[in-house]
Amino acid sequence: MLEADVAIVGAGAAGLSLAHRLSRPKPGARTVSVLLIDAPPGPLRPPSRTWCFWEQDHGPYDHALIAAWQTLRVRPPHGPAIVGDIAPLRYKMIRSEDFEKLVHRDLAQSEHVRCVEATAETVESVSDGALVHIRTADSRPHSVRARWVFDSRPLGRLPAARTTLLQHFHGWFIRSDRPQFDLDTVELMDFRTPQPAHGLSFGYLLPIERNQALVEYTEFSSTLLTRQAYETALRHYTTDVLGLRDIDIVDTETGVIPMTDARFARETAPSVFRIGAAGGATRPSTGYTFAAAQRQTRAIADALGEGRRPLPPPAHSARSRAMDAVMLRALDSGRVDGATFFSRLFSQVPMKRLLRFLDGRTHLHEDIAVGVRTPVLPMLTSAAELLYLPRRPFPRP
Repeated sequence: MLEADVAIVGAGAAGLSLAHRLSRPKPGARTVSVLLIDAPPGPLRPPSRTWCFWEQDHGPYDHALIAAWQTLRVRPPHGPAIVGDIAPLRYKMIRSEDFEKLVHRDLAQSEHVRCVEATAETVESVSDGALVHIRTADSRPHSVRARWVFDSRPLGRLPAARTTLLQHFHGWFIRSDRPQFDLDTVELMDFRTPQPAHGLSFGYLLPIERNQALVEYTEFSSTLLTRQAYETALRHYTTDVLGLRDIDIVDTETGVIPMTDARFARETAPSVFRIGAAGGATRPSTGYTFAAAQRQTRAIADALGEGRRPLPPPAHSARSRAMDAVMLRALDSGRVDGATFFSRLFSQVPMKRLLRFLDGRTHLHEDIAVGVRTPVLPMLTSAAELLYLPRRPFPRP
């Protein structure tokens, strides 16, 4: 039987971030032994993906960044673009494989962290800890006993919710023989795409080099598209909206992010906790997860270093979750037009303050100032409706 103070199940963004923090304890902090359980190559290991987030100045993963920007642009369906300088914040882009390489390089130098490639089958609560039953690549069963277990594996089914939308997207990494991209500015939300009958859509462009970029088509809706429909929408956005010519597609990415007011359990047993998206780190109104997972894992590492019970804190405040629930309901009910809603927010709220709001770092008076710049009557109606709406299971896993 393998033993450790801490077992981390899953080596995605949250699992790797927690292992990385515990491998480098703060001066004077308690050290803990860590076993990181990573699924072998195959369907249980997440595909390559891109994470974006914003933070001030330099961060612990800057060496793995593809690019970073301080100017963001939002394009309404009609009219002039909205451009904002977010300094001292920087909007950062990191690919999962680069993040993994950086973290595993540091973990290899740690005396406190071991990594094992195995499939975690069940987690069993026992006296003073938990057992993780695993199966290695050669099909041999083993058990890991740990005082604390942090499970970051995706949930098989979403918790019951009053409203659940899906943020689904398809993107191309593109290259051109000539410079076509403004390296200084991110196209954060471009609503000049055809809007679906229910929900909203937008384009998204991250310039990497003068002749390289990631361009994506994104929808917020309750149903997914076919692969051909994503390709058609993305082709229309790049060619007809952006006017890009002579581009080569060098890689693709596709994803689905639940946007839900469901309540995610952070504790499933006295010594077993969920972290990352499985623990509610995804912001319901935007789908951003990476920054909240960093806050969550930082708090866990601090608690372990101080000898406290490491219950993960809520990734987002109750006030933020309540405001997001109202926004999701207003979008899903059709009371607000999504493209107009977000365009109005970005036009009337300074972009830097709006990013702080989306990160849950604003004060109550700032939240109220953001709220009054939304369609007040539809939002109040949606808030009242939430009081009696039942929470129902989402039919899609």
